[in-house]
Amino acid sequence: MQFMVIEKFHPGKVQELYRRFEEKGRMLPDGVMYINSWINEDVTICWQVMEAASAEKLQEWINKWNDLADFEVVPVISSAQGKEKVLSGT
Repeated sequence: MQFMVIEKFHPGKVQELYRRFEEKGRMLPDGVMYINSWINEDVTICWQVMEAASAEKLQEWINKWNDLADFEVVPVISSAQGKEKVLSGT
């Protein structure tokens, strides 16, 4: 499954977040894969596409970062999959 993860950095914690990332990397558990990410110009919000075997596996990753940011997780499908879903009626 793929997920859009909206990560809102806690005020005053962005430097700490990036330091942890530099020291420990993404800290992804087995079964979770980073696809890509984008950050707003104010460096306060990050949108990430992640792939995970389950929402529970993704939560394992979030638990390593939720002291520095708030997370919203939205299951997503590709545009092509959305088109197929709509046109096939499934």
